Amino acid sequence: MSEHLWHILTDSFFKILIPGLVTTIPLTAISFFLALIIGILTALVQFANVKVLKHIARFYIWVVRGTPILVQLYVVFYGLPNLGIMIEPFPAAVAVFAVNEGAYTAETMRSAFESVPAGQLEAGYCVGMSYFQTFWRILLPQAFKTAFPPLSNSLIAMVKETSLAANITVTEMFMATQRIVARTYEPLALYIEVALIYLIFSTVLTWVQRKAEKKINFLSEKTFDGETR
Repeated sequence: MSEHLWHILTDSFFKILIPGLVTTIPLTAISFFLALIIGILTALVQFANVKVLKHIARFYIWVVRGTPILVQLYVVFYGLPNLGIMIEPFPAAVAVFAVNEGAYTAETMRSAFESVPAGQLEAGYCVGMSYFQTFWRILLPQAFKTAFPPLSNSLIAMVKETSLAANITVTEMFMATQRIVARTYEPLALYIEVALIYLIFSTVLTWVQRKAEKKINFLSEKTFDGETR
């Protein structure tokens, strides 16, 4: 590696990392939080089996999962202005990522809800719990434990998918790298560098995921032991 290339890489590292910390991570966190809300509500609509709402939920999932997220970004950011709807790049990216991930989260949560034995829900009603109490104390905790691993994987995947936001001018890590490449003409080294930064983020999240899974399993076992006693 030449001294010139080494200087470019060391100089660009924080110029790429900082947009990752101030844009990529917040974009991922906000989008995933909203996706969880969308996914849980959509899953509940299907779980409750209200026909009209269920059909709407299934249509939403079908459309979102069946179209590329890049196309969705273009429709929202470049297409909606034709209808007089102007959205800034960051909010547009948040909306698209949240709606897109919400469809996948809905299916994850639906299967997790259906994995909870019906007898436990009936027992909750028998002891006088309302629907909301049964959902909050019985259904959601058990479903969340089942859904946690795939949801964590989706979060890690979303960190990498946010690179697509560069296509609608969101200044995240990948766009920052593209700008440096345009100035230095060193695409191979710089794209490898940004890939390593994405790898660092994903590795940290994977480590957090494993720790959280152990904690959830420990709390579940502790709760189960307390109930059996």
